[in-house]
Amino acid sequence: MTRAIVIDTDPGQDDALAILLALAAPEALDVRGIVAVAGNVPLPLTQKNACRLVDLSGRDDVPVYAGCARPMVRDLITAENVHGNSGVDGYDWPQTKTPLQDQHGVDFIIETLMHAGVGEITLCTLGPLTNIAMALVKEPRCVRGIREIVMMGGGFFEGGNTTPAAEFNILVDPHAAHVVFTSGATLTLIPLDVTHKALVTADRLAAMAALGNETGKACAGMLSYFNRHDVEKYGSQGAPLHDPCVIAYLLKPELFSGKKIPVQIEISDGLTLGMTVMDWWGTTTEAPNCTVMRHIDADGYFDLLTTHLARLP
Repeated sequence: MTRAIVIDTDPGQDDALAILLALAAPEALDVRGIVAVAGNVPLPLTQKNACRLVDLSGRDDVPVYAGCARPMVRDLITAENVHGNSGVDGYDWPQTKTPLQDQHGVDFIIETLMHAGVGEITLCTLGPLTNIAMALVKEPRCVRGIREIVMMGGGFFEGGNTTPAAEFNILVDPHAAHVVFTSGATLTLIPLDVTHKALVTADRLAAMAALGNETGKACAGMLSYFNRHDVEKYGSQGAPLHDPCVIAYLLKPELFSGKKIPVQIEISDGLTLGMTVMDWWGTTTEAPNCTVMRHIDADGYFDLLTTHLARLP
């Protein structure tokens, strides 16, 4: 039985591979739509990149929507230093064919959830949580349609990757994250503690390049570009491949392990703004509100990814 999902994203090379992985698994995932949000690059680019990825996949049945152009409270911060000026540097993209839908992405999310059965739709978030929070604020009843929100974001044992305390997706819009984490929805978080164990090594990159299809060529090019920043930053064998973990978790949850714990978002200005405060050891009386993953079978993850990418044009 397929799982109905909506992908909320700010592509981003790692977002790109997550989207392609989802679009390559129609037998498991019914992608109702892709909604762009400002994050890695501004909204005009993230929405264009989402359309580019639908083009590349050949899945012209999947609509793309533009969501929020800025965070709920703070000014937008972006990450061109990581992703390049386009957000998906590393591949020579052809002219975009997939049209952007007229409806605002937040309204699409609300409409999808309100018309769904109870607990029918899984929201897959690969970027800042602005669109999801705005939907929950504009129409609180839409939470009834959410089966699960699976998020890439945050960090605890690994700390942050944008400040010492905060991971990028949460830091861009901590107030939106606070709304989501206090919504009562079923939440699953895949933090840096997992993604920093999923590295794009030379062998894994070569496997994508060897697929022989245009998708493999595009993914290898994007990840070659993406690697250059994080290899220098972390001194590792490759960049952490963050966002496809969200889709991999849906396709093969046994690749991951973690536990349900209390998680809160720091929204006060200061050194810890945007921190995901995880009570991993049960030191408070707060009720657990989020299943947080901590470990991943990295080889199995990359095998899943490469096998699925081989299905695409």
